[in-house]
Amino acid sequence: MTYKSLSVFVVLLLLVSFTAIAQTGTLKGVILNSTNTPISDVNITAGNSGTTTDENGYYSIKIPANQEVTVTFTHITFKSVTATFNLKNGEEVEFHPVMDEAIEQMSTVVISGKTRKDVQGIITLQPETIRNIPGANSGVENLLKTLPGVSSNNELSTQYSVRGGNFDENLVYVNGIEVYRPFLIRSGQQEGLSFVNTDLVQNVDFSAGGFQAKYGDKLSSVLDITYRKPYQFGVTADLSLLGASVSVEGRSKDSKFTGIVGMRYRDNSLLVNAKETETNYDPKFADVQTFLTYKFTDKFQLSFLGNASINKYNYEPETRQTNFGTLQNPLALLVFYEGQERDKYETYFGALKGTYLVNDDLTLNLIASTYHTVEEEHFDILAQYRLGEVNTNIGDEDLGEVEFSEGIGGQLNHGRNDLDALITTIEHQGSYKKDDNDFEWSIKYTNEDIRDRLVEWEVIDSAGFSINPPSSDAFNDQPYSPYSGPLEPFQNVRAKNKTQIDRLQAYLQWSRRMDIGDNEAWLNVGARAHNWTVSGEGIESTSQTVFSPRAQFAIKPNWDKDMLFRIGTGLYYQPPFYRELRDSSGTVRPDVKAQKSFHIVLGNDYSFKMWDRPFKLTTEAYYKKITDVNPYTLENVRIRYRAKNNAEAYAYGLDMRLNGEFVPGTESWFSFGYLKTEENIDDRGYIARPTDQRLKFAALFQDYVPSLPKMKMYLNLVYNTGLPGGSPSYADPYEYQNRLPDYKRADVGFQYVIVDDKDDYQSGWRKPFKYLSIGIEIFNVFDVQNSITNTWVRDVYSKRQYAIPNYLTPRVFNVRTSMRF
Repeated sequence: MTYKSLSVFVVLLLLVSFTAIAQTGTLKGVILNSTNTPISDVNITAGNSGTTTDENGYYSIKIPANQEVTVTFTHITFKSVTATFNLKNGEEVEFHPVMDEAIEQMSTVVISGKTRKDVQGIITLQPETIRNIPGANSGVENLLKTLPGVSSNNELSTQYSVRGGNFDENLVYVNGIEVYRPFLIRSGQQEGLSFVNTDLVQNVDFSAGGFQAKYGDKLSSVLDITYRKPYQFGVTADLSLLGASVSVEGRSKDSKFTGIVGMRYRDNSLLVNAKETETNYDPKFADVQTFLTYKFTDKFQLSFLGNASINKYNYEPETRQTNFGTLQNPLALLVFYEGQERDKYETYFGALKGTYLVNDDLTLNLIASTYHTVEEEHFDILAQYRLGEVNTNIGDEDLGEVEFSEGIGGQLNHGRNDLDALITTIEHQGSYKKDDNDFEWSIKYTNEDIRDRLVEWEVIDSAGFSINPPSSDAFNDQPYSPYSGPLEPFQNVRAKNKTQIDRLQAYLQWSRRMDIGDNEAWLNVGARAHNWTVSGEGIESTSQTVFSPRAQFAIKPNWDKDMLFRIGTGLYYQPPFYRELRDSSGTVRPDVKAQKSFHIVLGNDYSFKMWDRPFKLTTEAYYKKITDVNPYTLENVRIRYRAKNNAEAYAYGLDMRLNGEFVPGTESWFSFGYLKTEENIDDRGYIARPTDQRLKFAALFQDYVPSLPKMKMYLNLVYNTGLPGGSPSYADPYEYQNRLPDYKRADVGFQYVIVDDKDDYQSGWRKPFKYLSIGIEIFNVFDVQNSITNTWVRDVYSKRQYAIPNYLTPRVFNVRTSMRF
């Protein structure tokens, strides 16, 4: 089946689905008074439906979907609150009104599909969509890859690049606390689990650039995750052939204590065993996370976010055969392996956050967190290969076999890499509201203590003769001429570092909503300051400081058409992390400067109705001028920096996303992105950066069968043009500017909901379930052979080097069930 066939399939689904029947959505939450105390026995009415809050102030009510519904909250002691909602089919929305005795309540609160964060250029993703959309590595990152400007050519990896940046240029926050990606990971199949547990997520915000000063010092993007506070007891479980997850949540009777705990286990064997390399593969990826809160008084509460993750990766390759070349000249690479790889990644994270509500206008926070990771990467793998011509004689019993060897050789890779990093942070945050003005500030201290041992060497031979490293002046031309020089490893890196980095960061920003004539406007101005000092054994202590001003402006004209225009600009610095200080030889260079980017983003949101359903077209054009660039090489997901600020770069592009209810009651979207990013290293001229992803198309589509609405379909479609890369790791990028093949992938999931929130079974085996579904997922539906890197092999006769693609996962079937009690 081709992508054209897929388009026809989608159109047919759209036509059939337009006849869908009306469904319901769920409104729930906790009602509080002005001192944040839950109110019991509040009457809630919505048309002919009604309910009351329990002793903890909690309520839940079902209202008709895809239409405006007015909900009224009344109590004998408090002023009434009226709100208007327009929910999608099956959508759950939390609404927590505050009822007051003394002041007049707002007569009507309109809650529509338009998010308050549109003016900030932030995309908000629904947690339920994140959990349902299929993917080889499902989760928040899987959904991000369908957004414009976000790219990844590796479905096994949770890493992503945004608008020409690399994986290290993305900020990730959970409940306002920054989290980190692994240090030593070099391939997607080693990664296992993302830090973010989707079972615990309440809110997901994402910005692809031009973000506010309150977010940290990175060049590309911000992913801001909020874990939820539960309002009642519940258990959620998800089981599949790729692993399992379980979460338990609850709330005390006095509503002072809330807690949620999530446990996950993942096994990538289903995906890795389907690849072309025959292996003995024994991965164990597991973690446990918890988010606890306790409200001591109406003004003070304390929360704890904890995570423990243990990932073990045992990999023993056996054989591999890769066919490549052309129909006229088909070739094959046969590899026989000896040895194994044993990796272990242990991560422990804990954060305490105290929140003090001084009054309705002033909030103060104090956060203390510790992140500890211990990583081991040990391998000894001997690969002996044959490169030869393939038998293409149809009918021959040896069809497809290598019948003539053009190259014979071997490669021995050795690694003993160990890293121990302890990152400790203490931060004060505050916010103050005065009339229409919002002020936010923070001061933060971070200590990074990193101990690193790097031992890697590689020996390559071809037809029994050792190949010297590229830096060697001696040329080994055996067997044609004798060679008497010393035998050297092709690559040899050895280093041992003990490094400390002390950081002091602060920001202050001001926001204001205003009217300009008949037009609504919003302004944000802020600045960050960042000072860091690098020291350690054998390292000369070096300190640097940067100052980063930023601004955003948005205006909504008083037009008949619902339009919003915004602009974001500023200077964005990225002070180097340890990985950016370490060069290709393993040496730490403390004088590496912060990369600097002048960034401007122009955006427009056009909200409209089509087929009497809401849609929104978002368009953003951006430009980044980057100086003091630290060049790097990218191999799979491993980044190796030169640790020199010897380049400059630029990036510009256009991102577009059309999202809305293509099928009544469900949200889908189609994305397009154009990007061009180049760098100039040592004034040698501009060449494409490793993340120069020129074109990107993506679609996320949800549907259901009108006559059987419990049968649902989820489609995740991505097309990316090829990245520069696949060159030998030692190669000069100015000599290798070839691109990898285009990345094309479609994942589809079919789900049948056995029990949902609208069902009320009083007996039988379905009674304990609040939700139960079962389904199948098909990853890489069209079985496209995508490649992420190349293996380079020499032909001893012609002296040519062949680039043999390393393919990613083929078509894989998965079975999945989800339940909630």
